[in-house]
Amino acid sequence: MLSVDLGPVVERLRASGCVFAEDEAEIIASTAPDVAALTAMVDQRVAGQPLEYVVGWASFRGLRILVEPGVFIPRRRTEFLVSEALRVTSPGAVVVDLGCGSGALGAAVAAERDVSLVAADVEVAAVRCARRNLPGRAVYQGDLYAALPSDLRGRIEILLSNVPYVPTDEIRLLPPEARLYEPQVTLDGGPDGLATLRRVVAGTAEWLAPGGHLFVEMSDQQAPIAQAVMAEYGLVAEIVTDDDLGANVVHGIKPGAGPAAGTPAG
Repeated sequence: MLSVDLGPVVERLRASGCVFAEDEAEIIASTAPDVAALTAMVDQRVAGQPLEYVVGWASFRGLRILVEPGVFIPRRRTEFLVSEALRVTSPGAVVVDLGCGSGALGAAVAAERDVSLVAADVEVAAVRCARRNLPGRAVYQGDLYAALPSDLRGRIEILLSNVPYVPTDEIRLLPPEARLYEPQVTLDGGPDGLATLRRVVAGTAEWLAPGGHLFVEMSDQQAPIAQAVMAEYGLVAEIVTDDDLGANVVHGIKPGAGPAAGTPAG
């Protein structure tokens, strides 16, 4: 970390509306290579850019995930999705991070399990970023399953898909950092927020292994609908919640015996 007085930095950040000004000042100072860079980064943050874009990384389950403008910033609440996936992820499992963004979910799972990991995203910037966060892993560019190699059909044991789930008409209500800086395609889930979720679930019959698991994140209102969508496509589904993080994960299992077979907890 730069050896500088962070008091003026904290004051500038606080005056611009940063609630956690002290923490942000330390993060910026720990990233900036010199005083000139620190000043430029503080200017960017004061102007409203998300902290993660300013410093070039986001903290996710103890990992430093590289991010850049044009790539969805991983949220802390999504760490719960990873926790739930890890409960049923065995060593050697075939794991796919579909709509991977920065690759944070896949990176977090691979950091704790020795798995066969593949990631994919439709956005070129996201694929470029994910390849930096997943060195040595296959990261494909394309629209959902169309991006994946055909030999994964029927073999995916753990499918992570943090799909966009904000209803189109509610994007205007998001905090400015998300609404003004993150790509709308990474936020917009269609009229009811579930358009992409339905496409992901529809593909599980073809792509999930028997006993394979799907994990998605949803809002309080959408989680029961997402559970019903999974049931409609033949998955056995449950909703699990972490009240501390304010996170809901909808977990579906494709019936049938397989290496990832299991039963929802309740």
